[in-house]
This record gives sequence, structure tokens and C-alpha cells, in this order.
Amino acid sequence: MAIISMFYGLIVSMYYLDNKRHHLPHIHVKYQDKESVFAIETGDLLEGILPGNKRKLIEAWIEIHKEELMADWTLAIEGQKLFTIEPLK
Repeated sequence: MAIISMFYGLIVSMYYLDNKRHHLPHIHVKYQDKESVFAIETGDLLEGILPGNKRKLIEAWIEIHKEELMADWTLAIEGQKLFTIEPLK
């Protein structure tokens, strides 16, 4: 697992070689005791739960950084080092 960004209490990560379970590019998000998974291409929540305001932040962040996220996804499924991505400010 690699943490690629952190903002407003949200921790965004990708797991290496993680293309088997969800079968599409995605990120993992932790907030307090909650965990969720979001699709990169659509911003859809695939699994888990986040408070509404935090979910909107993640969805906006995904939209802004979609190209960088897809580049990191390619690296992650190949087991290579990921780049960090700028947080929301």
C-alpha cells in the first residue's frame, strides 16, 4: 500500500497489484474509522461509506487529478513506486 495524498482528515492510498477484486482502477480512502473504495474513472463509491461532506471532497479531488491517478494506477498494478498527488487546499 502507498499513501498518495492526505487532506481534511482523509488518507488516500493505492495498493500494489490490486486489480483483481474490483477489476477497475480505484483508490482506497480512510477517514477516522471508516474505509471506502472509489472508482477513478467515474468517482463512484464502490465499497464502504464516508460522511457526505467528505465524499464530495474525494469526488472533486478525483475529478481534478484523474490523469495523475490513472498514471499512479498503472504504476501500482505493475508494482512500481507511486507518485504523491497534491491534496485539496
